Amino acid sequence: MFYIKDRLYGAIEVTTEIGPDNVFCKCPYCGKEVQVNLSLLMADGQGDLLSRSVVCDNCKRVSKEEH
Repeated sequence: MFYIKDRLYGAIEVTTEIGPDNVFCKCPYCGKEVQVNLSLLMADGQGDLLSRSVVCDNCKRVSKEEH
């Protein structure tokens, strides 16, 4: 099990298990919150979360229309 842990207000520690329904990021173009399936994101073997981002459906569509 993987989880995230953070401190709130310097004293309260919160631990949350990472699951298929609770991982999100912000679209790098518009800032919209995007739900992320880590299994699919990591399936290509490029397992570097720090340099990756997920684009929202609207920005994907606009990008495809421009090309």
